[in-house]
Amino acid sequence: MSRPVLAGVDGSERSLAAADWAAREAVSRGVPLHVVHASPPLLGGVVPGTAAQTLRQVGERMLQRVTADLGTRHPDLEVRGEQTADAPPDALLARAHEAGLLVVGARGSGGFEGLAVGSVALRVAAAAACPLVLVSERPLAAFGRGTGAVAGAAGIVAGFDAHRPVGEVADFAFAAARARGVPLRVVQAWRLPAEAVSPRTLFVTEEDRATWEDQEVLLMADALRAWQDKYPEVAVHADVVLLHPAEALVNASQGADLLVVGRRTGPDAAASRLGPVTHAVLHHARCPVAVVPHTG
Repeated sequence: MSRPVLAGVDGSERSLAAADWAAREAVSRGVPLHVVHASPPLLGGVVPGTAAQTLRQVGERMLQRVTADLGTRHPDLEVRGEQTADAPPDALLARAHEAGLLVVGARGSGGFEGLAVGSVALRVAAAAACPLVLVSERPLAAFGRGTGAVAGAAGIVAGFDAHRPVGEVADFAFAAARARGVPLRVVQAWRLPAEAVSPRTLFVTEEDRATWEDQEVLLMADALRAWQDKYPEVAVHADVVLLHPAEALVNASQGADLLVVGRRTGPDAAASRLGPVTHAVLHHARCPVAVVPHTG
């Protein structure tokens, strides 16, 4: 929790929403906020010197306005702005190694109407060394009762697999719920056993389905017990649903403060790649999404 929160801005509405979200998170954690604006040379450096200088000055003024505004609205927050000539993904990924959290807008000033997630957001989400939060729009209830923000926040939602529980994702979700003083909804999607949908099976009875679902519920309760003991102040609601994981999480994101999912790293994981569930969630979730890297 001693590492700063890092936010990338480019002047777009979504990046400003991300900076606002990041400032609130930094205040909650009691750490500084580092705001980065990347302004690389355009067209391979062919832009005339005067035009390039003008672009840099525009970026500098924008960055100054953002940091000044955040400092005014959060007087106890230490805000530092930095402009770099690196490409935006490279600048953010390099600085993410020293950050506790990276926050970006789902789409910047580029792209086209209807594009849900831009290329920069996807690249940093797939490769950041620290947890990342993707903000698609300005959240109305970004933080819950614990930080004195809008009351009645819906809480945190976390994707969970009781068969392969991931400690990093669970810890992030439980800690986020505790910090905000809101409940945590843990969602596990399950499927019918392979033998239940084989060509030799004529039908699945409701009794069979209820038995399998009860087994999933018990397995999830057992898997969550360690984190409930670690975070006793967090109210937990376990939700076991017979759906595709991405569909279950997107449905659960409606009205939530934050949706937490994982991204596998390590030698056995595809380099700088998002899994299909996380990729789908980033494009369709209805709240900010936290992507937590993990090795398991």
